[in-house]
Amino acid sequence: MKKIRIPCLITILFTGLVTGLFAAPPETQTLPPEVARAFAKAQIQVLDTSFPISDFSLPLLDGKMQSLSSLKGKVVFLNFWATWCPPCRNEMPDMEKLYNRFKNEGLEFLTVNIQENKREIESFMKEFKLTFPVVIDFSGEVAGQYGIRGIPTTYIIGRDGRIIAAAIGGRQWYSAEIIEAFRILLANGS
Repeated sequence: MKKIRIPCLITILFTGLVTGLFAAPPETQTLPPEVARAFAKAQIQVLDTSFPISDFSLPLLDGKMQSLSSLKGKVVFLNFWATWCPPCRNEMPDMEKLYNRFKNEGLEFLTVNIQENKREIESFMKEFKLTFPVVIDFSGEVAGQYGIRGIPTTYIIGRDGRIIAAAIGGRQWYSAEIIEAFRILLANGS
């Protein structure tokens, strides 16, 4: 049986995509203006409406279970990806740099590999020298919960457990603008 792979499409409008996907209703976004400006400058879409996370629990590469809700109270970089996706492969080295830059300052990374086996993922992580946490969505159910239609897709989740920003498609995650946006976000307690 051939595995169905999600195409690497980046032409999706986020706000229309997630409406109705989450259990709790959206709320008007109340990010500090300096945070919103910094993310806009970094070309990361800040949402006018914030959406609560849809919790999940998936296995890490070591087999231990990781839930998204266990990271509440921290800023979370939630990324959906696959090893075969060229934009995913391109952004991973910068994600590793961003992870190492902010991991001790309150930014948590949780990357969700979609429908691949552990051996493929471990080989990929070793090849790219990646150390950030990876959970495996073997069935694709969590990707479905989050309305993933193209990868990579990244959500930035505030300390209150609500999605505050989104990036569909690959990014240069270690640009000066993105570093500054996360520095401002983490300093603001949002």
